Amino acid sequence: MITITGTGLSIEDVVAIARGGESIAPLPPEARARMDRSLDWIATAVAEGERKIYGVNTGFGALSDTSIPAAEAGRLSRNLILKCCAGSGPPLAEPLVRAMMAIRASTLARGLSGVRPELAESLIRMLNRGVTPFVPGKGSLGASGDLAPLAHIAVVLTREPDGSDREDHSGRAWFEGRLLSGAEAMEAAGIPRLAPGPKEGLALTNGTTFMLAAAALAVDEAERLLDHADIAAALSLEALLALSSAFHPLLHEANGQKAQADAAARIRTLTYGSRLIDSDPSRVQDAYSLRCVPQVHAPARDAVAFIRSRVESLLTGTSDNPLVFPEADGGGRVISGGNFHGQGLAFWHDLMGIVISEVASLSERRCFRLLTPELNSGLPAMLVANPGLDSGLMLGQYTAAALVSENKTLAHPDSVDSIPSSANQEDHVSMGANAARHALEILDNVRTVLAVELVTAAQAVELRERGPDRLGRGTAAAFRQIRSRVRFLEHDRPLTPDIEAVADLIGSDTILAEVRQALGEEQRRS
Repeated sequence: MITITGTGLSIEDVVAIARGGESIAPLPPEARARMDRSLDWIATAVAEGERKIYGVNTGFGALSDTSIPAAEAGRLSRNLILKCCAGSGPPLAEPLVRAMMAIRASTLARGLSGVRPELAESLIRMLNRGVTPFVPGKGSLGASGDLAPLAHIAVVLTREPDGSDREDHSGRAWFEGRLLSGAEAMEAAGIPRLAPGPKEGLALTNGTTFMLAAAALAVDEAERLLDHADIAAALSLEALLALSSAFHPLLHEANGQKAQADAAARIRTLTYGSRLIDSDPSRVQDAYSLRCVPQVHAPARDAVAFIRSRVESLLTGTSDNPLVFPEADGGGRVISGGNFHGQGLAFWHDLMGIVISEVASLSERRCFRLLTPELNSGLPAMLVANPGLDSGLMLGQYTAAALVSENKTLAHPDSVDSIPSSANQEDHVSMGANAARHALEILDNVRTVLAVELVTAAQAVELRERGPDRLGRGTAAAFRQIRSRVRFLEHDRPLTPDIEAVADLIGSDTILAEVRQALGEEQRRS
């Protein structure tokens, strides 16, 4: 059980809640106490009416100079949520919405937002009971917070200030496999919806939570895909009778890049014991897509590791505006600023998309080489015994090429764009939400490209004389897992089920687990 303390979540916590359905403990007393202190400060400031506090007793954005009576502070919060429910497009995946809810609960529990503990507790109850709001994927500018995505969560959580309700103002949510109105879903789950108080509408919507949730899931996915990219490359190296010299430790130590040396070491480990590697005596040097695997995979890993460090730091922070510091300067203070601006996340999502796209680009080139008789060291065209009548795995490479090409478009940086909004009060925005969606789409494409390579390389290995028996320890384990789901291609058949089956193996880490077990057993024997 994970506890949201308000002092930060790890990426692994977010993934466990989002994808694994991990239960969350009740909000701890220290988090409640912090929230109560900032809540009391806001309540006192509103009652006194002497301070202008953005979004508490003023309007929003270009309307921030408009004063709002204290009696209308709750209505202001609810109106903000309703007006920000302007998202469009297909809904975000449920794990991503769950990640957003967990991160927002953690942000509120930090105690700098001036809101009731019940808001964080309600998000926790929704996660534990399986109420997942329907959140349209498009509409955030990546500044002023991810307003639209967060509002589509907040509208399910909240109701009218007077306690009344309108079902058509409650959003939508999944509960027990059904898409219901937000009001129906919360009632079915036994979770009361809250009438928002001063600042609570702002605190529920004004943060980089969609971008951050997407980044946490993207880092986890990228790390696992990079592990599978090493396996796919190693299996292709075996199928193409590649030279081991390009992975010699002296070569990589000479370049002074530790990650590159580590990448070469992983390939050596995966192919340890191979009798296919170095078996072509006429070979002098391999193509770049084979011998330069460490030089491409290593900087990609370095980039993902950097992004991980930034995401972990943000998961301990607070993106809201304004922030309440009830113990500052003796009597406390509220500070307006720009922690809701997602420029950093926009950069990091763009970087993620760029580096992972290149991993897939290299993978597709190996697929092409495997299928081409002039390049594949004696294998039949399209890796089928009777080419011409049968087209073999030709179309698998087409799919990989299409996805690699799409990734090039998706990897165009969103972070360099900005369109001003709110009468130029919000005159520079990050477009980080678009970058997040594109990075996640690239990762999905890369999984499929790697699946195509694994299917293709397994077919090529089996066409070699006693090929499966001549594989290295790690690649042999990967081959067994592929063959557990995809049979050898003797004649043309639909390839989509084969590609999807291996993509599922990648997504479940089944291949990776089998390879690690095999290598662990080898290390124990040695």
